[in-house]
Amino acid sequence: MASSEEDGTVEEKETNNKKRTKSALATAWLTFYNIAMTAGWMVLAMAMMRFYIQKGTHKGLYRSIARTLKFFQTVALVEVGHCAIGIVRTSVIVTGVQVCSRIFMVWFVTNSIRPIQNEESVILFLVVWTMTEITRYSYYTFNLLHHLPYFIKWARYNLFIVLYPVGVVGELLTIYAALPFVRRSGMYSTRLPNIYNVSFDFYYCLIIVMLSYIPLFPQLYFHMLRQRRRVLHGEVIVEKDD
Repeated sequence: MASSEEDGTVEEKETNNKKRTKSALATAWLTFYNIAMTAGWMVLAMAMMRFYIQKGTHKGLYRSIARTLKFFQTVALVEVGHCAIGIVRTSVIVTGVQVCSRIFMVWFVTNSIRPIQNEESVILFLVVWTMTEITRYSYYTFNLLHHLPYFIKWARYNLFIVLYPVGVVGELLTIYAALPFVRRSGMYSTRLPNIYNVSFDFYYCLIIVMLSYIPLFPQLYFHMLRQRRRVLHGEVIVEKDD
């Protein structure tokens, strides 16, 4: 009996050691990732400010930062993987929707439709995204390091109250501005007849995307409000069962 008990104790210790090692590696990776993303979005912020100071206009700003924006926004797909493998306790679906909607805006709307790149709405959502991401990744970094300044926490759970709606307005106005160009050019669209016997109209796809903001945005926004009450005011949030 003593031998089997000792074997069991050894196995438990080995299991605990493995868990601690995995946890340490995950924390190290997440810390590196969030520091890198904070730095990346700060580079974007400085590039935008420098461009506007030098040129005195927003025209041409998107083209000047497009490569950096596409890189860091696309890298954010890694966050879906973080949720999927369990090193971050966040819904894969929620994270996937947020990340993929950003990538869609960057690659399939703003980057693809050059005539809209100088629209004020593009600059609007770029400024909002930049402020949001610097705050968010800074929050995650300091939280992982167990040295979270209160003003970072305050910014994370207060600035979104204004930034989220303003960002959504910028995104919707940008998609709306793109509609005439998409309709005239027929870009990304497939008409019948064709060898695949499939029809797709990017114009109507964009309209559907705009309409999807109606049910999706309130859910994400009120989720953040609940998180704000929990983190800043210590409220216990009880989710209702469906």
